[in-house]
Amino acid sequence: MDIEHLVFENGPKRVGPFSHAVKAGDFLFVTGQMPTLHENPDVLVSTDIKEQTHQVMKNLKTVLKASGSSFSKVTFVRVYLVNFQDFDQMNVVYKSYFDIDKLPARTCIGVTGLAKGASVEIDLIAKN
Repeated sequence: MDIEHLVFENGPKRVGPFSHAVKAGDFLFVTGQMPTLHENPDVLVSTDIKEQTHQVMKNLKTVLKASGSSFSKVTFVRVYLVNFQDFDQMNVVYKSYFDIDKLPARTCIGVTGLAKGASVEIDLIAKN
């Protein structure tokens, strides 16, 4: 199986040493995206969980599109939340990016902290 490491010049600026995504066979593994500004990985888009979730999903969409995939091909998602009181508000935004009848499998994990002081991070696996 061929493995391809993808870094996109026009992708969200990375906050660490990683590829935006890795293609392995027919699957695409997308690195967890942060709610940072597209052009500046040191600045959070907002402290509001809904705005942070939208930015994370926009960053994921950018990586999926550049990789030749889309949200309709996502098979599995992991959501990392610093505060589980944000769960419902995050879900309102999250589900708006998917066909409600074809939601991917998902795990939501409570964490004690995220890079750059973010409240949410999301990574995913998609069919390529």
